[in-house]
Amino acid sequence: MSDFWLYFNLGLHHVLDWKAYDHILFLIVLCAAYTFSSWKKLLLLVTMFTLGHTLSLLLASYNVVSVSGKVIEFLIPVTILVTALFNLFTAGKEKKVEKMGIFYIVTIFFGLIHGLGFASFFTALDSGGGILPLLEFALGIETAQIIVVIIILIIAFIFQTIFRFNKRDWVLVVSSLVIGMVIPMLINNWIF
Repeated sequence: MSDFWLYFNLGLHHVLDWKAYDHILFLIVLCAAYTFSSWKKLLLLVTMFTLGHTLSLLLASYNVVSVSGKVIEFLIPVTILVTALFNLFTAGKEKKVEKMGIFYIVTIFFGLIHGLGFASFFTALDSGGGILPLLEFALGIETAQIIVVIIILIIAFIFQTIFRFNKRDWVLVVSSLVIGMVIPMLINNWIF
């Protein structure tokens, strides 16, 4: 049971670590266009991200895939930027149900990239416990992401209800702020 809490807490702190705020930035732009009324779609998106994250950890821990850390550290802010830009170009437009499948697939792919960013640390633990520690870690990640998503939705609710931001303006402001934060990350991790 103590191993469960070890890996669960690792997953929890992986997301909630302020030094590794890229995960939170991604969740912010992923959630920006959603409200409590669309919580099911958002939960599915966050779960798709976790599945991608977990799959890449699994593939890396069994040496199926190996990508340069430098490339991954560049691609992580790219995923944040792409998601924020998507928000900017679609703000105020209703997402069509038939296009949500593509959005879920892209979210899984972005989860794969983010998972590879943590793969070397997770592989270095070398618990020898097989897949169970990975699932415990993934459960910690999913729990932390749900906590972050709830906080984001509460903040969005406050701004959209009390301060009367309309949803479109909220999405534009939040996504623009995140772009402003992610550009220095891109420059610092530039690989070209």
